[in-house]
Amino acid sequence: MNGSLARIPVSEPRLADDDIAAATDALRSGWISSSGRYIEEFETRWASYCGREHGIAVSSGTTALELAIEALDLHPGDEVIIPTFTIVSCVLAVLRAGATPVLVDADPRTWCLDVDQAAALVTSRTRAIMPVHIYGHPVDMDPLLALAEARGLAIVEDAAEAHGAEYLSRRGPVPEWRPAGSFGASSTFSFYANKLIATGEGGMILTDDGATAGRLRSARNLAFVPERRFLHRTLGHNYRLTNVQAALGVTQVARMPELLLRRRWLGAAYEERLRGMDCLELQATQEWARHSHWMFGIVVCDESPLDAVELAERLARRGIETRPFFLGMHEQPALRARGLFAAAKHPVAERLARRGLYLPSGVGLTEIQLERVCDAVRAELR
Repeated sequence: MNGSLARIPVSEPRLADDDIAAATDALRSGWISSSGRYIEEFETRWASYCGREHGIAVSSGTTALELAIEALDLHPGDEVIIPTFTIVSCVLAVLRAGATPVLVDADPRTWCLDVDQAAALVTSRTRAIMPVHIYGHPVDMDPLLALAEARGLAIVEDAAEAHGAEYLSRRGPVPEWRPAGSFGASSTFSFYANKLIATGEGGMILTDDGATAGRLRSARNLAFVPERRFLHRTLGHNYRLTNVQAALGVTQVARMPELLLRRRWLGAAYEERLRGMDCLELQATQEWARHSHWMFGIVVCDESPLDAVELAERLARRGIETRPFFLGMHEQPALRARGLFAAAKHPVAERLARRGLYLPSGVGLTEIQLERVCDAVRAELR
């Protein structure tokens, strides 16, 4: 079917001339490993963009989460509340810290962590909550922050999918739009190749606490001590970002307004064309959120004979790539094999996993391609 049409990728990075020039400059400087001027510049620029004091660049979004959770000094029996509808990196960070992940179902409108459920699951063993902004839509942060303050909990904000998203905080006397990644004890980002800021691999932890930043910088670099390189008083990790990767990040931060504008145009264009289809549900942007539209997701209604797998296969035959939604952590065989989440049921996340997928959403997607995607979705779900 339509075999002559070019394939439409789900997302591809688009490097500009200044990105390539910066990476080339890093290569020519000889600083191709984890030292060089671009690393500190990237950290400073991204922290400033997100309204934070300190940035600590690391090798991936996964390692950013691991270090952020490790910095909480958790103990066996301590609990961290996380959404089940997320990537496995969130669970790994908690398990590798020796703590226990406690899962929360998704909000059916935003697909993010259900804030009311999270509050109900806080116990005397809870030490932290990890809100994850899904596909560019922020979690409702105000009630989580109030809960954390009242119960003495840490917030570790996973903003890997939310570069440029904003949240309207209503806690102060005047409502204030704040960037995703500006909340809690720390926040984490991924700069994987399909993100708005794309360095291939890479991540960053942001914090406003100087002492925590110092610990994180040491931990990412094998915990060398300043007075003697090969002396270790604690055990660290090799979680360093390279100068070449950081060079790509520096120039892209400068283009964030352009990148964000393009993603938001894509999101609005999809919504205009697909809203109102009886067999589709879209992620509902709340009045307190400015969506970054990292990816554009759709959920096939229960009445449709197609599930997400069948729809993806049909779209693939039309030359259109898609990706499935997350499979909930409570349904992961590797975690069940460890005795985790054996009896857990999270119906919203289960439905999203079976009936949801996301459409091509890269910055290089053209309006003609977008029209073709929408026509194909309408044809298959008519």
